[in-house]
Amino acid sequence: MLEFLKQPWPWYVTGPLIGLTVPLLLIIGNKSFGISSSLRHICASCIPANIPFFKYDWKKEVWNLFFVFGIFLGGVVAISLLSNPAPMEVNPKLAAELAGYGITNYNHLVPVDIMSWSSLFTLKGFILMVVGGFLVGFGTRYAGGCTSGHAIMGLSNLQWPSLVATICFMIGGFAMANFILPFILSL
Repeated sequence: MLEFLKQPWPWYVTGPLIGLTVPLLLIIGNKSFGISSSLRHICASCIPANIPFFKYDWKKEVWNLFFVFGIFLGGVVAISLLSNPAPMEVNPKLAAELAGYGITNYNHLVPVDIMSWSSLFTLKGFILMVVGGFLVGFGTRYAGGCTSGHAIMGLSNLQWPSLVATICFMIGGFAMANFILPFILSL
């Protein structure tokens, strides 16, 4: 059984499992699926400032903090007990394209050449990790939620803003992967 869990699961198994989280949260407690709001809840609980954005009853959303902690804990368990020691399989065409940018070292799902402590202090690493992280945070706040909140929860509730946000996420992802990332990687 443990060996079965260590293998990559196909999309047609994991996708429905993620999708079933939405009705489960709605049925159990009328809760919305989303991760990005948890940072606001943490700040509201830890920062005793008089900032209007953090002045709300965050204790009603404490379940979300447990949910996010469960995701973190699940990641720790997966890495500790269920990691597959076999090298990551990368499509040969993608591997050839990435090799053209100098990315040849993969540590499971992370290309070490651009996502490591040592690469953080390079121009390429700084742009990808710091500037990219800021843009993701800004975009999440500007869109009123993250990709999981809009694409999984919002679309399942037929919310028009979530459809617009998801379309924009997809356009942005396409532009990043095909135009902006190759430019950054060639620096």
